Amino acid sequence: MALIEVKNLTKIYRDNEIETIGLDNINLKIEKGEFVAVTGPSGSGKSTLLQVLGCLDRPTRGQYLIEGRPLDNYSDDELAHIRNRMMGFVFQAFNLLPRLSVLDNVKLPLIYSGVREPKRTEIAKKMIDLVGLTPRSDYIASRLSGGQKQRVAVARALINDPKVIFADEPTGNLDSKSGEVVLDFFQKLNDQGHTIVVVTHESYVAQSAKRIIHVKDGKISSDELVKDRRIIGKDGLIK
Repeated sequence: MALIEVKNLTKIYRDNEIETIGLDNINLKIEKGEFVAVTGPSGSGKSTLLQVLGCLDRPTRGQYLIEGRPLDNYSDDELAHIRNRMMGFVFQAFNLLPRLSVLDNVKLPLIYSGVREPKRTEIAKKMIDLVGLTPRSDYIASRLSGGQKQRVAVARALINDPKVIFADEPTGNLDSKSGEVVLDFFQKLNDQGHTIVVVTHESYVAQSAKRIIHVKDGKISSDELVKDRRIIGKDGLIK
């Protein structure tokens, strides 16, 4: 049974009488433990696909299943529960609360999960240590570098032990060295069994995955396995 499966997935945006097709009849399976990169030019539908897969938006037509369970008739509250329990998110803009500490930012999902103190702090500290930021635990998020902020976002994404981690342009606001650190970390997480789906327009990011899905005009134009996964910098050099 696939971790994620979509059948004839279509997303149409309507503005008065104008219709724009975001996704056009997509069929896709993602197995547990995969590292998938979704690529394509701006406006291709790759971010729309991530939003639907992450239960941040609903499809217009088609079916979405997680572990064989269709989500078609789930309420917004039920979808929010699915997101909190089964999914972790890493965004280009980090989405940290700038006035909170690293520790408090990482703990946030556990508050919504009903985990009480001191268990929240215990789990959050383990995740912060995992991304190598224990010395920065008490730092206010606004004081961190871009690479450090993204590692905090990764720690927060892992806090509920999600089934899948969705990353939307996770290196977009990072310099090349910080981006390579984040990609290397994603690879290590995947080697440990985590399922990762990364949306990117950068080829060097896609090449760090095990499978590349190319989206164009709302459709999947190609879907291929990466034979020799590696970290390739923005300069094109293999790291």
